[in-house]
Amino acid sequence: MHSTTSTSGFLQGDLQALFDALYTIGAIDPVLKMDWSQVTAEMLKNYKLMQNAVNVINACGSDPKLLIEKMHALDTKSLNFIAVEVAREFAEFQDRKELH
Repeated sequence: MHSTTSTSGFLQGDLQALFDALYTIGAIDPVLKMDWSQVTAEMLKNYKLMQNAVNVINACGSDPKLLIEKMHALDTKSLNFIAVEVAREFAEFQDRKELH
């Protein structure tokens, strides 16, 4: 798979590494079943929590072991925010890729 860089104003680094770490800790399947509009509303209500989680993740770069370690330390809500944002970025990347 291609290495993709997040275009989000929040997350930086290799989306594939982020996705792989989230998948490894079991955070992807639960968010796929969630109402993303509700999660997005929660992200806006809890902006400081979201920003803290993003800062923790961005500080890891694309180091898979460090990402997994730091993700394990995050609370569930923060982890859900990160997982939804990564899933959304992947969906947008796939849409752009298919258009070209």
